Amino acid sequence: MAGMSGRMSTVIKAKISKLLDRAEDPSETIEYSYQKQMELLQNVKKGIADVVTSKKRLQMQQQKLEQQVVKLDTQARQALAQSREDLARTALERKQFAQGELQSLDQQVAELETQQAQLIDKEQKLRSKLEQFRTKKEVIKAQYSAAEAQVKISEAATGVGEEMADVGLAMQRAMDKTENMRARAGAMEELEAAGAFDDNLQLGSGGQDDIDRQLHELTSQSGVDDDLARMKAELGSGSAPPQGELGQSSSEERPA
Repeated sequence: MAGMSGRMSTVIKAKISKLLDRAEDPSETIEYSYQKQMELLQNVKKGIADVVTSKKRLQMQQQKLEQQVVKLDTQARQALAQSREDLARTALERKQFAQGELQSLDQQVAELETQQAQLIDKEQKLRSKLEQFRTKKEVIKAQYSAAEAQVKISEAATGVGEEMADVGLAMQRAMDKTENMRARAGAMEELEAAGAFDDNLQLGSGGQDDIDRQLHELTSQSGVDDDLARMKAELGSGSAPPQGELGQSSSEERPA
């Protein structure tokens, strides 16, 4: 079962890869890559701005602490001048604390300056690579467009493209239909010359064709001939008296 699922996964991945490869446009892909690098460059610039902002904030705190150190030192001197050693001690303690914070801020500012320098160096390198990529991108896009146009022209000229194949199939179907129609027209002309359509029309109008009509006439003529021959035979045998005799016999039978 595990082997079957592995094979199915491989087949699905292969199908998806084939579909993606067919749908992938190098111009769009390289343009997308360029946009991603532009976003990365913008993020680096934003990082530099954030580092500089943090450094400036720490430097402002440094200035305040430096001013505070000077102020506490002055206050300590004034307290000693007025024989207030306790106040002078307190001022000096605060001065030492401010100096400690100032040293910590100096270290943080130095680290931020290092980060800033590193980010600026990366930004310059990325910008240089991006400029090179942009130039190469335009060259690749131009080459792909030219190659694509050449392929389409070649496909149109040789008839191997999908669109030309559809056109060829449509043309073949039209030729087949034309040949069928011409053959049918020839068959109709041949049948019309043979009189097949005239016989059909006569059958439709009278219910009989020429042969039936001739047979009917022969049958009718034969019946008439038979009747005529029978009548001649009867008259020749004397079975029926002539018309004059019939009249004479009838006159003799009447009383005077």
